[in-house]
Parts: sequence; C-alpha cells; structure tokens
Amino acid sequence: MSYEVKIPDIGDFTEVPIVSILVSPGDTISEEDPLMELESDKATMEVPSPVSGKVIEIKVTEGTTVSEGSLVLLVEAEGGAPAPKPDAGDTPAAAAPAPALPVDTAPAPAPAVDTGFGKAHASPSVRAFARQLEIDIAKINGTGRKGRILREDITAYLKTTTAPAPAAATQSGMGIPPIPVVDFSKFGPVEDVEMPRIKKISGPALHRSWLNVPHVTHQDEADITELDKYRKEMDTMAKEDGYRVTLLSFVIKASVSALKEHWEFNSSIHPDGDKLIKKDFYNIGFAADTPNGLMVPVIKDADRKGLVDISKELMELSAKARAGELKGPDMQGATFTISSLGGIGGTSFTPIVNAPEVAILGLTRSKMAPVWNGEEFTPRLMQPLSLSYDHRAVDFSLAARFCVTLKTLLGDMRKLMW
Repeated sequence: MSYEVKIPDIGDFTEVPIVSILVSPGDTISEEDPLMELESDKATMEVPSPVSGKVIEIKVTEGTTVSEGSLVLLVEAEGGAPAPKPDAGDTPAAAAPAPALPVDTAPAPAPAVDTGFGKAHASPSVRAFARQLEIDIAKINGTGRKGRILREDITAYLKTTTAPAPAAATQSGMGIPPIPVVDFSKFGPVEDVEMPRIKKISGPALHRSWLNVPHVTHQDEADITELDKYRKEMDTMAKEDGYRVTLLSFVIKASVSALKEHWEFNSSIHPDGDKLIKKDFYNIGFAADTPNGLMVPVIKDADRKGLVDISKELMELSAKARAGELKGPDMQGATFTISSLGGIGGTSFTPIVNAPEVAILGLTRSKMAPVWNGEEFTPRLMQPLSLSYDHRAVDFSLAARFCVTLKTLLGDMRKLMW
C-alpha cells in the first residue's frame, strides 16, 4: 500500500521553493532520511521521511513551491501499510535559520521574475547574485551536489566571460546603484571562501530591514552595581543545579516590564501603514553566537516566567543553537529582540531592527566608572544600552522614556521583582 508523503508543519512559511530533491523513484529510504530541501528567505530546511520503504512516485519538481500539507511523493511503506502520520508539532530540521534577526518577515519588494527556475538548479540567494551581475544563470554549469549552481560557479563564469561588469551608475532594485564588481585577482592572490549558510540566508533579510526601516539608535547607561552582586549570588547557587544566571536573564525580565509600560515597542506596523498592531504577549528573541554565525532563539511568554526559568531556557536554547538543533518554532514569534555583545566587548553599536518588530536592544560590556552621587564620585558598574527603533512607530522622546524605565528597573532590584 502506498503512503502519501506531505510537507509537515514548517511554521509560518508558505509557498516555499524546493531547491533540491534528494531521492529518485525506486530508492529505498529509511524513516527520517532527508527527501528534499526547501529554502525560504530565513532558512534552508530538509524534509525528513515519515516512513521507511521504497519511493514509488515523485509528485513535484525542483523549483515547485510548497506549503504545509502539499503532497510531494508516494512511498511503498515497509510492511505494506502506511506508518503513523507525524505529530503536528514535528517540523523539518532547520539547517540554517536566521540571526540576529529575524524570525517574522515584513513584506518585501516583488522579486525579479526568474523564468529559468526549472532549468537552472540554484538557491534563491545564488539566483539573486546572478541577477545582480546581469548573468544568465542558465548558461552556468553547476559544480555542487547534483549539478547545483554555487556562488563560486558564478564568480568563475564572470572571470572567463568578456562581458563587462555592470557600471556603478546603473540603477537597481529600489533605485540604489549596485556596488561595481571588481576582479581582485589582478592586484594579488585571492581565495573565494564560502560564507556560512546562516550568513547567506540572513544577509538579504538584514538588507531588507535596513532599506525599509528608518533606524534610529538611542544610547544610554544603566547602573547595575547592586544587580550584579545579586546575580553573582544567584549564579553561585545555580551552578550546583547545572545552569548559569547571566545578566541577560535580568535584562529580559526588565525589558518585559518596560514593554508593558511602553507598548509601542512591543508592536508591529500594520500592513496598511496607518495603524500599529498592539501585541498582548511578550516573546523575547536573543542573539546566540554560534560557530556558524548568529541565530535568534525566542523565549516564549517571558512575562509568565521568573529569573530561574528564563535562565534555564536561555541555557537550553543557546546549547541547541550551537549544536544546530534549533527548529523553526524555536525562532518564531518574537516581539522584541536583545543582542548582547557583553562577553566580547565594545562600548556601543547600532543593532538592526528585526522587522516586523519595531525595536531591538543592544548590550555591550559593562564597565566601572566614576558616578557623581551629589556629594562625591563613587565607582559604579555601568551597563551601556543601545536601543535601535523604527522611527515610524517610535519617536525620540518615547525611546528616551523606555530607556529611563529600563535603567530604573535594572538599578533597583526591588522594582525588578514587582
């Protein structure tokens, strides 16, 4: 008896293109074997097989767009009967979710029509690279798996063709002149180093946000002298139970309180541009540093969790991010994001808003500084705050008030525990 294999829950994604089919009719597969790869603007996802058996028929082709429930192939299941259907919560593994940024997407300008999708085997990001260079991707031979065209193939083609590079004055996209292509090998030895998949996918999302959101960054400092003493006490006790308590746990807790007082920072701009979507839930995304780049897991319903619960979840999600085990739902639904560079350094920076969120908080390394208390200068531990926001939803004065609220909460442990 044949078993219909359909696309499982892939989160909020719809009409996602199939970039690679990994099996053929007649192949024998095992449960959880990858069947195909999908690639959205946020992640590349493998669709695992829900059964073991033999592939009878493939119902789709590379380049076809699919959504949850789309029929993709038929399998003759082992034992002659279909295996149980997967739970609704199962999702294809996200091979490379997006950083720092992103989880939900804002409406983007309509992409250029690519009539050669079914002929050329390449990911959307590679196709966009080819369009930027005005290269017909159908003329390129791919060197990747199953003939897939890679970015390096386009670069190699560019070096061998006599066609001139697009002029710097040529307009593209939103009327922004493209950066001219330069053959650096004329000046010295060069090497093409493949970018991590996370950066390939997150790059266009960051670029889109930067072009569409009028960014403003408000800089401030919070006195965390007393908070840090308490944090160290909690961390000492937490080590005995196998987890850690970091400053980020306190900042998440304080941010939720500040978001409740200044709801605009927890909103999104309505698609019609005339309204704000006020959200009555508080999901906090945080940038996790991994060997392959930044990922942004999300702590759901942070307003219902205490410092201990938040600390444990931070540790669990960070470990999953480093191991590449985050699933789509782990990175979706954020209403506000925090990007912390405290363990690395810096004094301030401008984090990019994760549209359709309207604000993101950046943290750099805290420092001891002399602070005037009205009578004398005393050493205090000061935490820099960098709040980037969408100026369409938030104005200067509201941003300053948000930071004042955040500073007050971080500076007085009693208020933070309310």
